[in-house]
Amino acid sequence: MDNNPEIYEKKLVVEEKHLDKQRHVNNVQYLQWVQDVAEEHWEARASEEQKSNVIWVVVRHEIDYKKEAFLGANISLQTYVGETTHVTSVRHVIIKDSETEKLLAEARTTWCLLNKKTKRPVKISEELKRVFQK
Repeated sequence: MDNNPEIYEKKLVVEEKHLDKQRHVNNVQYLQWVQDVAEEHWEARASEEQKSNVIWVVVRHEIDYKKEAFLGANISLQTYVGETTHVTSVRHVIIKDSETEKLLAEARTTWCLLNKKTKRPVKISEELKRVFQK
């Protein structure tokens, strides 16, 4: 893939529903945010034709938790697509505190492209790769 990926950003505020028993953001919530921002990026950039023909499914998540986030924190989720193979791509997500710029978590998620009807892997075309480039 080109070395100039588009960085998609989403901002949010930590709510009560995001917290665990220790009163900081639950690890599972970070995983949900990783998936949500990836899907939003796809929805924002892909054409209607692309969205009607193919879907992405997760085959691997890797998350490194760096720092806790608490109720009311302003969070920035930044994502971009990195390495791409024949049918998979690796999406990176950086989760930071928007005010302090401190890194809260980093994720690498491997997604596989499937034909929407057959649910079989399909080749990631050059056109589709360009969806995630500047």
